[in-house]
Amino acid sequence: MLDLNELEQLITFAEMGTLSLAAEKLHISQPTITRTMQHLEEVFGVSLFERGKNKITLNDTGIKAVEQARQLLSAADNALRTVRAFDKSLHTITISSCAPAPLWYVLPSLSTAYPDMTIASSLKNVPAICEDLDSEFCQLAILPHNSQYNHYVNTPFLKENLSVCVPASHDLAKRSSVTFSELNGFNFLLKSEIGFWDEMCRVQMPASRFLVQTNLFEFEELVRESSLPCFTTNLAKDDQNLLTDRIQIPVTDSEANVTYYLVCHSQSIAYMNVLKRIDTNDIV
Repeated sequence: MLDLNELEQLITFAEMGTLSLAAEKLHISQPTITRTMQHLEEVFGVSLFERGKNKITLNDTGIKAVEQARQLLSAADNALRTVRAFDKSLHTITISSCAPAPLWYVLPSLSTAYPDMTIASSLKNVPAICEDLDSEFCQLAILPHNSQYNHYVNTPFLKENLSVCVPASHDLAKRSSVTFSELNGFNFLLKSEIGFWDEMCRVQMPASRFLVQTNLFEFEELVRESSLPCFTTNLAKDDQNLLTDRIQIPVTDSEANVTYYLVCHSQSIAYMNVLKRIDTNDIV
């Protein structure tokens, strides 16, 4: 029977060109790799090498054996990944979300309902989330609109409404509401890792520039000390009282007022049912 470790040695020999260099790369002795080459010929039942004085090279059959060895090692590696991923899926609930706010509700609820499961989440754009659903990479998805695919189970979950926050001295401070067209051209503070909101703001306000902050502390200091407007939503928590001295103005465009949908395959509907029982006034 073919041994994967021996096949790896054969491939390394083909790549390095000599037994000594292959042995050095593999951190084994040259006699060891020599015995491996001899054993592989016995297993295949054919000659794989041309032998000269103090040197061997692959013959045509040996070159073919290396080609097949590469395919076998690739298949073995893929088998390992597939089995491990399947086992992980049995113990993991994977969530792909378009925005962070829904995860503030989803993650604690699933952790409570399934204490023995690992809850994994990631922020992705909508096309990537749909790919995750199609490939069954995720058990649950959160999209900013109703899924267009009939084979998914969909249910409305949360509403998130965007507002702009400005100092009292700002030109917009006396407005009761604003639109994206009215905000277009103003420069904004923006946090990173805000999901689809980032792209949406850039599309709706192409003339604006965004000072994106990856460090939360730096973002908070800029909100306190600068006059640049920033965004908040009805779901965001202001635990640091950052917005106490700012005026919050709702953005009325439909794009700024989003209904999130939970989306999953039918076999994951139990997770969705747990989330539909969340007690919050923001549930649709």
